[in-house]
Amino acid sequence: MYQFNFRPVFDNLDMLLQGAWLTVQLSFSAMVLGLIVSILGAVAKTSGGRVLRFIVDIYVEAIRNTPFLIQIFFIYFGVGSLQLDVFGLFEIRFAMSPYTAALIALVINVGAYGTEIIRAGIESIPQGQVEAGRALSLSKVQIFRYVILKPALRNIYPSLTSQFIYLMLTSSVVSVISANDLAAAGADLSARTFASFEIYLALTVMYFLLAFGFSTLFGVLRRAFFTYPASR
Repeated sequence: MYQFNFRPVFDNLDMLLQGAWLTVQLSFSAMVLGLIVSILGAVAKTSGGRVLRFIVDIYVEAIRNTPFLIQIFFIYFGVGSLQLDVFGLFEIRFAMSPYTAALIALVINVGAYGTEIIRAGIESIPQGQVEAGRALSLSKVQIFRYVILKPALRNIYPSLTSQFIYLMLTSSVVSVISANDLAAAGADLSARTFASFEIYLALTVMYFLLAFGFSTLFGVLRRAFFTYPASR
């Protein structure tokens, strides 16, 4: 007969909320920076030279075909242990905090997946729209911003935001390098109180609420930026 005990959850709710706030900060920062990386990577793949396309292809395939856990370990323990001696004058060390390593790993990961999503969106834009923009004497920057990028983002917005939500859920893995996110807070609390079922049930609910919150936010942004006025 299992006796449910949610007292450890309520007594340490501030700890869990602090971990959830760090998860939100980490996820949101990674989404913004990852979107920038994705756009740059997609532009390089669609408009860059052969060498640049080759570099982006290597980056995308390397990230998409290796586990995220290994990527975190490589950045935190691998890159973080490097020291470069610059002509005997000074040393450059790459040591970083768990939060910084987690953020870099998340940005690199979502950037690779986002590159392919945005590339598909850019290639879905009819060439006739680009030619119409040129006929209106729009600059290359204006054509890319208004004729290519915005319609492309509108087309792939559901896929891109789904990837971002998946990123937020995947961020729980960063607890393995002692980043104090929600998953790490739950694991620490479980080890101290042994109320594993109750604590991980609370974590499940909290992650669901975070995902629902991000989904609602993305829905608001879609209506604000990608919903065209109804034609009369």
